[in-house]
Amino acid sequence: MKAVTYSNTGDSGVLTLGERPEPHPGPGEVRVRIHVSGVNPTDWKARAGSGPADLPHPQVPNQDGAGIVDEVGDGVTELGEGDRVWVWDAAYERPDGTAQELVVLPARQAVRLADGVSFDEGASFGIPALTAHHALTAHAGVPAELAPGALEGRTVLVAGGAGAVGHAAIQLAVWAGATVIATVSSHEKAELARAAGAHHVVNYTEPDTAEAIGALAPRGVDIVVEVNATANAELDVKVTGRNATIASYANAPGAEEAGIPIRPSMAKNLRWQFLLTYTVSDETKEAAVRAVAAAAAAGALRVGDEHGLPITRFPLDQTAAAHDAVENGAVGKVLIDVV
Repeated sequence: MKAVTYSNTGDSGVLTLGERPEPHPGPGEVRVRIHVSGVNPTDWKARAGSGPADLPHPQVPNQDGAGIVDEVGDGVTELGEGDRVWVWDAAYERPDGTAQELVVLPARQAVRLADGVSFDEGASFGIPALTAHHALTAHAGVPAELAPGALEGRTVLVAGGAGAVGHAAIQLAVWAGATVIATVSSHEKAELARAAGAHHVVNYTEPDTAEAIGALAPRGVDIVVEVNATANAELDVKVTGRNATIASYANAPGAEEAGIPIRPSMAKNLRWQFLLTYTVSDETKEAAVRAVAAAAAAGALRVGDEHGLPITRFPLDQTAAAHDAVENGAVGKVLIDVV
């Protein structure tokens, strides 16, 4: 079978396309024939060297993907051959990501796709949607698993509403009943955030951003889904209400610290939640997987230009170019056609 691998970390030139033996599932595992592989920032960062530099085995990149189950291991009853699925965390602490024709992984990491949900959509869930779910449920007064009505009466601020996580956060929050404000840096990105479902959009490059958000949420924002705490910490504290939560899943490139306004945060009883989807508890991850699957089945997690997440496609033999596109800030979602 065809597979993209790298044996040493480095720039995208370390990625090579070659042939590997077909794998077979063991007990509790399934084999998925990948049709579409999704690329996220975590994928190029791991390849570039954010993880261990010495690789004991060739690594297949990419955490997310979608395809069809074509072989089932002993003890697996929830999935069968021919089931359409999306997969998550395929390459986390494993050598087998989704940039290959066949991947074997634990059955719990393959989730059935509802009728009408495309492989493109399935390959776009994973890291972005599970991260967004964790951010939205970090608030003390919110259920651990989103569902319609779970965020009723809440106001959510999504920083970077045109990004993949921001897009998923907008869609999940709207599905769960929240009023959503998104911040963006341009008119074009504002249109993407609106297409995703944001009720209000604020251009943060214009003056008086805090005043504009305050006018939209006079009692304060309840939940902030934050992509750049270093740049936005002061703004977030200004626009949140009492007992709000600021959930940060990323930061500016190279920034390791954020200057959190301590006394103003104390005065509002704010919760700062830093998160990484890989290391949440099993219970938290399973709740997120169930909620994302339910939202997708309801048609709430669409992708494409008309839904605010443009798709850029590459064939498998151009996986390096796909990684470069994400690293260079491609707007929307980068997908790789494996089959």
